[in-house]
Amino acid sequence: MRNLVHLHQTAELAERVLLPGDPGRALRLAQALLEEPKMLNHNRGLWGYTGTAADGELLSIQSTGMGGPSAAIVASELIELGARRLLRIGTCGGLVPELDAGRLLVVSEALADDGTSRALTGADQLAAVAPPGEITTALRERGAQRGAAVGPIASSDLFYDSDHMAEHWRQAGALAVEMEAATVFAVAAKRGVEAGCALLVSNVIGDSGYLDQEALHVAELELARLAIEALR
Repeated sequence: MRNLVHLHQTAELAERVLLPGDPGRALRLAQALLEEPKMLNHNRGLWGYTGTAADGELLSIQSTGMGGPSAAIVASELIELGARRLLRIGTCGGLVPELDAGRLLVVSEALADDGTSRALTGADQLAAVAPPGEITTALRERGAQRGAAVGPIASSDLFYDSDHMAEHWRQAGALAVEMEAATVFAVAAKRGVEAGCALLVSNVIGDSGYLDQEALHVAELELARLAIEALR
């Protein structure tokens, strides 16, 4: 097993990896969806696990932490360790009326409004960063069976105090906003591997209400199942 600066590998790494931001979500999904999961990494609290998925193949689930800088580090080190297909899964804030809390969203492209993806690509603000490879095609096909929406999102450095940006993101075509997808796409493209993103709408920007914990955990399982099907 290899130890890099941030990821200290303690189990086999699958070539396909789900990337939730939240370490707790990584643990819940590993316990629910993997057979005999083994801890892949626990350094810096970035919990990761590898086990056998329902399709009989190895799958790793590795948390990225919050925001582009952390996601870029984790994605880069995973690729160095042998990952070849990265699929970000996480929550997002809806920007349009049709995206109620609890809806699944397949990301067609991420509009770069975060510093990390723009530094990686040299792109202007809100330039579209496309997911490299064919994962998104599979997500679209599998997502249609679950009523998932499909479209662009914005990736931002802000979690709080971003309401004033909502109209700007909507005018650029974004259906929702999150913090890591553009960076994951940019890192994957730079290193010649595939990437995709599917999200769960946890709230609507401008509305203080969030999915309750029970509903969130049920929906995140559905999101992860969609992701695993797309990686088959």
